Amino acid sequence: MVGVTDKTEKRLTIQTGEIAEDTTAIRSLDWDRDRFDIEFGLQNGTTYNSFLIRGEQTALVDTSHEKFRQLYFDTLTGLINPKDIDYLIISHTEPDHSGLVKDLLQMSPEITVVASKVAIQFLEDLVHQPFKRKIVKNGDRLDLGNGHEIEFVIAPNLHWPDTIFSFDHKTQILYTCDAFGMHYCSESTFDEDLKTIEADFHYYYECLMGPNARSVLSALKRMGELPAVKMVATGHGPLLSHHVEELIGRYRKWSQTQTKAETTVGVFYVSEYGYSDRLAQSIVNGISKTGVAVEIIDLGATVDLQELRELVGRCTGLVIGMTPATGAANIQAALSTVLGSANEKQTIGIFETGGGDDEPTYPLLNKFRALGLHVGFPVIEVRDTPGENIYKLCEEAGTDLGQWVTRDRSIKTMKSLGADLDKALGRLSGGLYIITAKKGAVSSAMLASWVSQASFKPLGLSIAVAKDRAIESLMQVGDRFVLNVLEEGNYQTLMRHFLKRFAPGADRFEGVRTQPAENGTPILADALAYMECEVQSRMDCGDHWVVYSNVYTGRVSKPEALTAVHHRKVGNHY
Repeated sequence: MVGVTDKTEKRLTIQTGEIAEDTTAIRSLDWDRDRFDIEFGLQNGTTYNSFLIRGEQTALVDTSHEKFRQLYFDTLTGLINPKDIDYLIISHTEPDHSGLVKDLLQMSPEITVVASKVAIQFLEDLVHQPFKRKIVKNGDRLDLGNGHEIEFVIAPNLHWPDTIFSFDHKTQILYTCDAFGMHYCSESTFDEDLKTIEADFHYYYECLMGPNARSVLSALKRMGELPAVKMVATGHGPLLSHHVEELIGRYRKWSQTQTKAETTVGVFYVSEYGYSDRLAQSIVNGISKTGVAVEIIDLGATVDLQELRELVGRCTGLVIGMTPATGAANIQAALSTVLGSANEKQTIGIFETGGGDDEPTYPLLNKFRALGLHVGFPVIEVRDTPGENIYKLCEEAGTDLGQWVTRDRSIKTMKSLGADLDKALGRLSGGLYIITAKKGAVSSAMLASWVSQASFKPLGLSIAVAKDRAIESLMQVGDRFVLNVLEEGNYQTLMRHFLKRFAPGADRFEGVRTQPAENGTPILADALAYMECEVQSRMDCGDHWVVYSNVYTGRVSKPEALTAVHHRKVGNHY
């Protein structure tokens, strides 16, 4: 392998190497990236993978993130003259993979872009210049010569609507972009050590692929029509070579479990309109925190109306991103089908998409209300370019809707615990604390009692955080927060404030006296003590994350006072 480094920015490196005959991987290693969107914290950085396939003609599969512009093209031109590249295969047009497409086409305007029809439409808006194109459908082939015949597999919604896989019949490598990947940065090109990467592999699936479980199963079915896949060349993280069958099998198992879930919410939107993709994804992430399965449907794509009716019929909740008022007839027909298939036992949520020509929200909401549907969250209005607060609002709205549609299940679970065990667990007492966190423009807080010191060297503590808490996405590895200790006999006002249910996007600190910590996080002025902490690791514990954090500073305001203690009567809920 050959590595190239740019030391002027955060640590970015390029790694290249031959992964099969006539096939070179170009891996852009982003060692310090700690977040993909606000809700997706990264513990181990990420990579953006690109590939050169040389037959009698040459194809480049994907490019890289624009932050790698200089490094990437220095590396690429060291491997090949860009003018000698005949085809650029676009797996999908998300910017972290297509960020350098425009630059490449300016260098070599004779390249033919190979992509799905939707991807070509997206690229026209991205590139703003004429380019040669070849639109491919499922089963189409591109013969590069010398045995390198590329067969295309349509894989929409994994995790963008325009995704295609590419299979090289000579090397039996399947290029899958986001699918089967992970945000994991290391010098290892391949998946030699499964134990090291499997947690990141699963977390990535849950965040990006789980909400599209039916699309995953559809893609797996199409993959089954190919010859045996010897290697999966992913767009993020190590390539799968040593554990191909095992890891593909996990995708199948997880997706089958998702699609058999008792509770499903359908999210309907037009992917290429406004900010639909990111807004919908944030809502999906919030819903997924509650353990609810999600079906994502692009109403702008070709949709079988009978299948749409069946999907709506089996959903307990519906979320609709507003379509353009001047939308095509097929979009209006799909939206009418959703409305016509809804029933009074369902829950509805509506969000604007910021496309500038949205259908009005309240007339549509009133139609669902007239059918008897419960409103899961207030209409999300988008007046300007969405920022972190809007995406956080969407996540919280999704969580609220997910909690509502699972309320009966939650009650049933609470009642299922044996009375003796329930009372015994209730004897585990804990202190009363309020966790406050801030990242960028987004801040949050929650009342906590499952807190314990975990180590002396370094000073560390552990906190159990329910997966459906709004603050959870601000407590990823590397994030900083404040643990505020409540005072015995003087905690009721703060406890009542932070126990109440906040509307999505509401300011948790309105009416509460605070002062900023070193990292900008609010410290509660009426707390007995506070500690500033940084998250070091997280462990999955069923419906909670146990978050281990280092403590780096703190203060007590009343040295003689005691910490408030919480005594529960039962152990099956707070």
